[in-house]
Amino acid sequence: MKIAVVGAGIVGITTAYELARDGHEVTVFERRGAAAEESSFSNAGVLSPGYVTPWAAPGMPWKVIKQMIGSHAAFRLNFPLKGADIAWLWRFWRACNLPTYQRHRTALQQLAFYSRSRLHEITESHSLEYDRAEGYLIALRTEKDRAMVQPSLQVLRDLGVTFSELDEAAAREIEPAINTDTRFAGAIHLAQDEVANCRQFALLLKDECRKLGVQFEFNTSVQKLQIAGMNTAQGATLFVADTQANSQLSSQLSSQSPGIDQAAREFAFDAVVLCTGVQAEPLLSKLGIHLPLRPVYGYSVSAHVKEPLNAPRSGLMDERYKVSITRLGQRVRVAGSAQVGGRAGEMNRSAINTLYKVLHDWFPGAAVMSQGVQEWQGARPMLANRPPVISRAANNSPVWLNLGHGSSGWALSCGSARLLADKIAGRAGDISALAYALQSEA
Repeated sequence: MKIAVVGAGIVGITTAYELARDGHEVTVFERRGAAAEESSFSNAGVLSPGYVTPWAAPGMPWKVIKQMIGSHAAFRLNFPLKGADIAWLWRFWRACNLPTYQRHRTALQQLAFYSRSRLHEITESHSLEYDRAEGYLIALRTEKDRAMVQPSLQVLRDLGVTFSELDEAAAREIEPAINTDTRFAGAIHLAQDEVANCRQFALLLKDECRKLGVQFEFNTSVQKLQIAGMNTAQGATLFVADTQANSQLSSQLSSQSPGIDQAAREFAFDAVVLCTGVQAEPLLSKLGIHLPLRPVYGYSVSAHVKEPLNAPRSGLMDERYKVSITRLGQRVRVAGSAQVGGRAGEMNRSAINTLYKVLHDWFPGAAVMSQGVQEWQGARPMLANRPPVISRAANNSPVWLNLGHGSSGWALSCGSARLLADKIAGRAGDISALAYALQSEA
């Protein structure tokens, strides 16, 4: 088939790869000038399937309220909130019950383990080389933190995931650069988990896509998705325009086609896959699909390694602050925070300051902080009350969705792409796809 993939983040690139590998003629449309320039650009890089769990969990609303009081909160609300943010929070709160949490956790972890396996297969088959390191350490500052993590450890046991509970001395043997002035209760070590550079992988896989015949249309905005009807399989038409030549696309409309720029080009496809994260909402709403999908902003700070002996060997997460510190080649990256509300480009200095604090607590001499420091904000495409949608938009529709991976896009991308490609091909995949189907909200 002739298939369009809208979005060239990690989910879009992996989707294009799997579709091209199946023999389809694929074109990728991306509003930015290169692949992986938005949520995939500077994320934490953590690949820890056992720790991929729903944010909507029992007791989470109360935890959020308590955290918001502190200056280094893991979860933040940026006031004033939009109506869509309030509606998202309401759906999120309703999903914070045990049966829903357990069902969604099972679906996410099934997909995460499958995705890691698929990532390794792709990496080995193409001999891809990108910054990566094995092992992940969950640092526990106090005995209270150790007690709080026990339910998560039971989940890992139930899944058969290998991990070790360590005291402080044993943790320092794994990460000897940990600050000698920082005392802590111990750590959880997941030796089979890893950290890896998401954007590097995406760019390498983009080159493999091109070898398979995938065409890329960068600096291209999809203004309209037109189909004959949601329940027909007659194909779809995309109207796209050059984002470089026209920075005010939405205000320059054609009188013959409202909502479409006069310079828009028209492309016909047998199928269209939306992998655009939060940017999918305008296209979906015109098709009568309304997903509880909002940007939840995360932050990261990246800097060059100052002295390798003072930097982490792989990855460490501060369990209290939910901040990760990862070693990606010759750079150290600190990432965390979850902010509902606000706008892209509006950096929250309190969130950034928390990242600096956590880095200083654990690895104070790891990075060069005087120059070359990159502070980044990314909009995670988060669904309030369900796992990602990996399915057809409606019965027989030519529109397919691969959306809503939230903060786990890197960890879920390869598995999501293979799962979607199998569904488009009409064959049973390696894992069940039922949990990711588009369905009515509970």
